[in-house]
Amino acid sequence: MRRRVAIGSNPERNRAHNRRVVLEVIRTSGQLGRTEIARRAHISPQAVANIVEDLLAEGLLIQLGRLRSGRGQPPLQFAVNPDGPLTAGVEIAADHVVTALLDLSGGVRGQSIVPLTDAGPDVVPGLVAEEVSRLQKGLGTDRSTLLGIGVVMPGPFEIAGMSSVGPATLPGWTGTDPTALFSAATGEHVVVDNDATAAIVGERLYGAGRQLSNFCYLYFGVGLGLGVIQDGRPVRGAFGNAGEIGHIGLVPRHGTGRYGPAGALERFVSVFALRERLAMAGTYVATVEDIQRLHDAGDQTLLAWIEMAADFLAPTVAMLENIFDPETVVFGGGLPDSVLEAVIAALDPLPVSVATRSTRSLPRVIRGQTGQLTAALGAAALPLLDTVSPHLSVADATS
Repeated sequence: MRRRVAIGSNPERNRAHNRRVVLEVIRTSGQLGRTEIARRAHISPQAVANIVEDLLAEGLLIQLGRLRSGRGQPPLQFAVNPDGPLTAGVEIAADHVVTALLDLSGGVRGQSIVPLTDAGPDVVPGLVAEEVSRLQKGLGTDRSTLLGIGVVMPGPFEIAGMSSVGPATLPGWTGTDPTALFSAATGEHVVVDNDATAAIVGERLYGAGRQLSNFCYLYFGVGLGLGVIQDGRPVRGAFGNAGEIGHIGLVPRHGTGRYGPAGALERFVSVFALRERLAMAGTYVATVEDIQRLHDAGDQTLLAWIEMAADFLAPTVAMLENIFDPETVVFGGGLPDSVLEAVIAALDPLPVSVATRSTRSLPRVIRGQTGQLTAALGAAALPLLDTVSPHLSVADATS
């Protein structure tokens, strides 16, 4: 499988880009010597030597021992410093906040899920600041160790009244500047993105997409979002709203299509839609664990929803394949792994598309590997990517 390789450049004006290239090469390889870093990054050995020295001084890299590889002096090895600066990732949903602290190697150093009763801009930034601080204190670290905070929220951004499933978007945020609000509350560099884009970044770095350069990710949040990685980069759109697939109306395999907001995909296929259907049957769920228990018990309402969801998702998958030609489509987010696997199994037979090839190396649809932390992991990666990755960073995407 062909993997995208980061390639640097030597002009001084591109030094920041070269730093990200060097860090990404080392991070994805585990440990390397200077000569091998220069070869893989396509940067001159002298430029690599200067960058490595700077990164060592800043605590972003550590020096390991020498690797014996034949005659001559064995080369010194360098690795990303797992005890260096951290990033924080925060997913803000309609009824809860997920927070994660990541080290530079992608290790989760702290995590929490707390309920949210007021999702307005007057409350949430302060709550986020408190939760990040609490997790930091639990590690014995202080604010100086943070590279930044990534915050993800359900979209679409700046489109009032578009949500079709109740609280899929957050009330009261239209006309605000979330980045400024969170920066003021936390005193940190903050990057804001939509939840589906952050989720696919999380899956790309830490989950099923680690070896993939082109894939789609259907994110089951309160609504239904789509993330797309194309040639190693997330597709964001002109205003950060790419992937609002939940607002599209599709005709299911069995049944009649509907049009307008009542026919939007996330009216039928989303965590909110599942909760609504269960509530109509007299069963109320608040957490992923509640849904898991119902699935373990063979709840008939849940099983019927799985079949119905697959009827809508099968043509959705074929549509995504025909538009983006991905290596695979990943399902993930706020549903238990067993439910996601049941939905994927119920997709069969999928409609014919450009992905209907006998030489496939992956199934057309697979389950994500990062669970409920997916969006928060992606959020934590956002400020990290500005430092580390030349392919996924927000700076590159907007330059």
